[in-house]
Amino acid sequence: MLKTIYTNCAGIDVHKKIIVVTIAKTDSNNVTTYQTKSFSTFTEELELCRDWLVSNDTLDICMESTGKYWIPVFNILETRCKCVITHPKYVRSIPGKKTDKKDSKWIADMFKHGLVEPSFMPPSDIRQLRDLMRYRNKLVNVRTSEKNRFQNSLTVSNIQIANVVTDVFGKTSQSILKLMLNNPNLTLDDITPLLRKNLKSTPEDILKSINGNFDESQSSKMSVCLKHYDSINECIDLIEQQVLKLTVKYSTEVKLLMSIPGINETSAIFIIAEIGTNMNAFIDDKHLCSWAGLTPRCKESAGKKQSVRIIKAGQYIKPLLVECALNAIKDKSCPYIKARYESLKRRRGHKKAIIAIARFLLTCAFHILNDSIPFDSDRFDELLNKKIKKHNNSIKNTTDMISYLTKLGYNITLQNN
Repeated sequence: MLKTIYTNCAGIDVHKKIIVVTIAKTDSNNVTTYQTKSFSTFTEELELCRDWLVSNDTLDICMESTGKYWIPVFNILETRCKCVITHPKYVRSIPGKKTDKKDSKWIADMFKHGLVEPSFMPPSDIRQLRDLMRYRNKLVNVRTSEKNRFQNSLTVSNIQIANVVTDVFGKTSQSILKLMLNNPNLTLDDITPLLRKNLKSTPEDILKSINGNFDESQSSKMSVCLKHYDSINECIDLIEQQVLKLTVKYSTEVKLLMSIPGINETSAIFIIAEIGTNMNAFIDDKHLCSWAGLTPRCKESAGKKQSVRIIKAGQYIKPLLVECALNAIKDKSCPYIKARYESLKRRRGHKKAIIAIARFLLTCAFHILNDSIPFDSDRFDELLNKKIKKHNNSIKNTTDMISYLTKLGYNITLQNN
């Protein structure tokens, strides 16, 4: 017989228009009685649901994370109850016996015996920050798409300004292109005043690069792209202003995370928005890495591992940490990170090596937030030096020296004197 963990709990089956709530009360004889009610998802009805649960002394609630529909229910109930959100796969009912009432009863039974895997739920202010940062991330992706569309129009029109300037969306190139949209027949006198002093290309080269097959259809498309691009930048600025207001109370944590190589202010805020600042929500650093989708999956049958690929979790934090890892291997303040990347890259390839570095950064973030201490690069420098000394002691001839330097990522060419 399964052990009863919660003698008075409730399971909620969440839908768009209604929620079905089942209270499960277990007496001293291990007999469970059930009460089921349905409520609409209007705020007034949700408050009645909360009051009904409190009147029955039912403060332990479990519901599945159905789309976004669980959020308003959670916001109302969390003020008085202890709500647990779980992935639908953990409370999936038996096929052929599925109704709304049976689903809520099944959730209550699973939760009563402690068989539900709870999802990580940060505090309200962190959830607000997470929502804004994820929206900012979407806007940045849309802005990148718009930049690509604009560049495609330039290519179709045979405008090769990208070959003579560093950034097509830089100040100089944008001034020239906007002028060209109004007047396709530019002269050297028109573009010379727009060029900056540090521009390496000559005015003649720039004039040749914008001499293409420029027609009205592509001109109108590029005008729309530029307007949309400017509008997105304004939206991103507004989002960032609100984000900065929410992160004032977390300025200390942001500075601590910025001490990690490869992590800037925006990345630090995004990490806090995803994992919060209270590391007690995770069992240890390995549990956090697994939650973020940076560990191999556990899938074994008949003594054989069927797959060792990383899991699909961490839709937002995983790409963010990969970007930070790509920056970290270029950071010279901590040579250990690049040396570890090069060592893993030789044996496992670039993709697995960069995932390992991303996991290393998240592990550092866990301990930094948990212990409130900045990143100590000297500790890893000592570790790297010990490794180098160990290899130096094993080097006995020229062949060993070449092999060791090759393992560090250097290309060695022998020359006869």
